[in-house]
Amino acid sequence: MNIAIRNPVTARQAPDGRQEGSLQVALDPDIRIETAKVFAVYGKGGIGKSTTSSNLSVAFSKLGKRVLQIGCDPKHDSTFTLTKRLAPTVIDALEAVQFHSEELRVEDFVAEGYNGVMCVEAGGPPAGTGCGGYVVGQTVKLLKEHHLLEDTDVVIFDVLGDVVCGGFASPLQHADRALIVTANDFDSIFAMNRIVAAIHAKSKNYGVRLGGVIANRSANTDEIDRFNAAVGLRRLAHFRDLDVVRRSRLKKATLFEMDPSPELLAVQNEYLQLAEALWAGVEPLDATPMKDRDLFEFLGFD
Repeated sequence: MNIAIRNPVTARQAPDGRQEGSLQVALDPDIRIETAKVFAVYGKGGIGKSTTSSNLSVAFSKLGKRVLQIGCDPKHDSTFTLTKRLAPTVIDALEAVQFHSEELRVEDFVAEGYNGVMCVEAGGPPAGTGCGGYVVGQTVKLLKEHHLLEDTDVVIFDVLGDVVCGGFASPLQHADRALIVTANDFDSIFAMNRIVAAIHAKSKNYGVRLGGVIANRSANTDEIDRFNAAVGLRRLAHFRDLDVVRRSRLKKATLFEMDPSPELLAVQNEYLQLAEALWAGVEPLDATPMKDRDLFEFLGFD
């Protein structure tokens, strides 16, 4: 088994001097993603991470990039607008062969989605029985064993919203840039602040850096922009709360498959511009998160 779980004490007092400070899933150096640009998409639960990730994956593919999207939520619905179905998970595939991974074929755990985007759903262990970080690690291990990462330009991790879970932390061990999806409201910004703190902590030991913020489902971005300026973040894109986005989810389709309209063209172009900017490279951000009480006062909530 290539993933090791440290106990909390060991994690705080690791011999190599690293100060992880919590129970974590340690990265095996043999399963690093070295041949692709890797982005991890974070945000509050229900904020639209999967919609954002899937449309961003298509935008990269429209630029001619070979894209792999990895869903990291036990709900395994990250890629359903790309594949038009709930794809079987890596955990399902491994269980079917009694965890003898050498018996798996690529088609057992990888599905091809719209415009050639390759789709993987990591899945998760049954509730209360295991660590989501282990599942993410095994997913990357399988992809590497089957040489799928060698033919990939962009990897997008669509990550569950729970900051304290190992499944949250594990993609940070592989990513180059972490992107945060947020709305222009208190709950979303509060979650974003916590995510900034988590990424800041992991960046001490791994190569991941904050890339920026994606405003989603919001007519305005004033509170997002004010928070960004205070902590050292930047907004990379703004996707408004549009009916066409809701309809695309109902139709199990990405925005690039919907009937054309001026509104749709505008949001497609915003995704394409975001993909172009990310491919060109966004400068890393050294953001400083606020204390919870300070954030309450900053946003003006009692």
